[in-house]
Amino acid sequence: MIKWVKYLTHMTSILEKILGNQIFSDSDKQLIERAFELAKSAHAGQKRLSGEEYLSHPLSVAHFLSELRLDSATVAAGILHDTIEDTPVTLEDIENEFGKDIAFLVDGVTKLSKIEHAGSTSASLSGWRTNEKKGNTEHLNSLKKMFFAMAEDIRVILIKLADRYHNMETLKHKDAVSRKRIALETLEIYTPIAARLGMGRLKGQLEDMAFSYVYPIEYAQLIRKVKEKYADRLKYIDRTKPVIKRCLIDAGITVLDMHSRAKHYFSLYQKVIRKEIETDKIFDLVAMRIIVPDIKSCYETLGVIHKFYKPLPGLIKDYIALPKPNGYQSLHSTIFCEKGRIVEIQIRTPTMHDFAENGIAAHWAYSESGKKKNIMANVKEVQWVNKLKNFLKETAPSEGLSNLKIDFFKHRIFAFTPKGEVQDLPDGATPIDFAYAIHTDLGHMTKGAKINGRITTLDNELKNGDVVEIIKGKDKKPSFDWLKIVKTAEARKKIKSYFSASMERDLASDEKEIPKLKAPKTKQTKKVEIKVPKSGEPIIQGQKGLLYKLAKCCNPTTEHKIKGYMTVNRGVSIHTATCSNIKTKNGASARLLNASWSDHKR
Repeated sequence: MIKWVKYLTHMTSILEKILGNQIFSDSDKQLIERAFELAKSAHAGQKRLSGEEYLSHPLSVAHFLSELRLDSATVAAGILHDTIEDTPVTLEDIENEFGKDIAFLVDGVTKLSKIEHAGSTSASLSGWRTNEKKGNTEHLNSLKKMFFAMAEDIRVILIKLADRYHNMETLKHKDAVSRKRIALETLEIYTPIAARLGMGRLKGQLEDMAFSYVYPIEYAQLIRKVKEKYADRLKYIDRTKPVIKRCLIDAGITVLDMHSRAKHYFSLYQKVIRKEIETDKIFDLVAMRIIVPDIKSCYETLGVIHKFYKPLPGLIKDYIALPKPNGYQSLHSTIFCEKGRIVEIQIRTPTMHDFAENGIAAHWAYSESGKKKNIMANVKEVQWVNKLKNFLKETAPSEGLSNLKIDFFKHRIFAFTPKGEVQDLPDGATPIDFAYAIHTDLGHMTKGAKINGRITTLDNELKNGDVVEIIKGKDKKPSFDWLKIVKTAEARKKIKSYFSASMERDLASDEKEIPKLKAPKTKQTKKVEIKVPKSGEPIIQGQKGLLYKLAKCCNPTTEHKIKGYMTVNRGVSIHTATCSNIKTKNGASARLLNASWSDHKR
C-alpha cells in the first residue's frame, strides 16, 4: 500500500510538471489529463523490468516532450504511445476519443518491436543486418513506416526520440545482450536522426548513454584520460568569463548569458578516432558560449574578442552567414586566451542557441501568433526526410539497411557549389557523389572537378566547407570504374542504371540486326544469347544485376573461376579465368573485370 501511494505521488508530480508548462491553455491541460487517465487505466498492473509501474515510462516521455515546448497533441500522444501495442486499447479507440491527429501520431510511434540489430563489437560499426532475409525485410518495412510517417509530420520522430531517451535512461535493467543491441541501435539510427534534426543536446545525451554499453573498454580509457582535463578546463573557463565579460560590457555590448559547454564524451571519442589526434590537441574540450541579443551583436562581440585575444588561423567559422544543413547557426573562433591557453568561443543569439540545443522542436516556440502547426517535411532543415522517403521507396531489402546508414546516418559534411548552394553529403563523399546529388545528368557528364579553385582527382574526398565545381564533358559518359570510387548509394544506383540501360539498348540492337551476308535457307536473325546458370549469377566488379552474356568459346559454369570482359557494344562477356581468348585479345587487360558466382561456395 505504501509503495502504491508513493507511486501515485510520483506520477502526480510528473503530471503536475507537465501541466505547469505555461504554453498550455486550459483546454490543452484537459486533453493531457484525459490521455493520462486512459493510459493509467490501460497500463494498470503492468510493470517495467525495473519494478516500476509501466505508466512511469509514457509519462516520462510526455514530460520530455513538454520540456521541448511541443503542443498538447504531441504530449498526449507521448502518454498514449504504447497503448496500442501493449494494452487492449485499439487505434480506433484512440481516434474516437482524441481525434485523427493524435491517433496518427500514436500509430506512427508504435514501437518497432520486430527490429533486430546485430552490430559489430569493433570500433568500426558494421551497419544494420539481420540473421535472415525475412527479418531484414520486416526491419526495412518497419523503418519505412516510421520515416513515411515522419515525412508527413515530424512530431512522430520527436516522440520516438523521447521514447528512446527514457529507455536509454533505464537501460541498466535489461540483460547484457539487449543493452548492447539497444545502445548500438541508438548510436546508428537515433542519434544521427537527432543530429540531422539539429537537436544537439539530445544527440549528445543519447550518445553518451550508449557509449559505455557499445564500447566499454574505449569508454573507460577515455574517461581516465580526460576526466581531470575536463575539470581543469571548466575551472579555467569560470575564471576567465568575468575578464571577457568586462571587455564586452566596456565596448557597449549587452551580454545575456555566458556559460561553459563541455564536449560530450562520445563526440570527443569520434573526433579522436576520425582525426587521429590526442585529446590534448582538441581545443573545444570545454568551450565558452556567449549569448547576445542579435546578429549585429554577434559580430561586434567577435571583433572585441579578437581585439584582445589573437585567433588561431583557419579556426574562425561563420555558421551565421553559412548555416549547417540542419540549420545550426553560431560564430566560432578559437583564440589564445588568458595566460596563452587555447579556448573555443561560441557566439550566438537566444534563438540560435535554442535551435542549437533543440533543433526542429524549437520551431514550435517561434511560430506566428503563438499558434502551433504540424512540422511537415517541407521545412528547410528537414528536406532530407523527403529524400529518405524516396530512397526507401526504391530500396530493395537486401541492400537497403547498409545503404541507409551510409547515405543518411553517417557523419555528415556540407560542400558548396560555386553559387553558394549547399549539398549535404556523407563523410568521405567524392566530387562524383557531389555531382550526382545535384542532378543525374551532371553526374553522367562529369569530366573533372575543382575543389576550392584547384583541379583535383575525382576520387578526392570532400571536406567540410569545400567549394566544388564540376567540369562537364560534352556527352554523358560515366565510367564503370566510378563504382569503385563513389560513397553514396544514390550515385552508385545512377551509374549502374546508366550501364544497365546502355547494355539493354545494345542487346536490343543486336537482336534486331539482320546478317548482311547471303542468308541460309532457314532465315534467322542474329541474336545474342543470354544464359543464366541454374545456380548463381555473375557478380561483376562486386555488383549484381548487370547485363552479361556467357562466352561460347569456353562455356563457363558455376564450377569455373571466371573473369568479365567489357565488350564494345554487347555488355560484359563472361569467360573462364583460364580462357585463352581473353588472354590473346588486344588490350584485354584494360577491359578485364573481376567476376565471381553469387551463392556459390568453393
